[in-house]
Amino acid sequence: MELPLAWSLVLLVAGAWSLLVWPRFGARIAKDPRARDAQGRPTRFLTVHLVLITVSMLLGAAVALLGVLTLV
Repeated sequence: MELPLAWSLVLLVAGAWSLLVWPRFGARIAKDPRARDAQGRPTRFLTVHLVLITVSMLLGAAVALLGVLTLV
């Protein structure tokens, strides 16, 4: 099944967006005072956000890969 070039570009842009935006958000979350407790251990706030960031980046990579594969 061939996709029009526009759809391939949409997939590439959406994947690139996820791969560019989420790491910056992760850095901000890691610096947030709510990310660690008084003993320096990770809190649920940090854990939940890291899971969300990881899943979003994996989906972004998959979408970008689909975009590349539709161009080939």
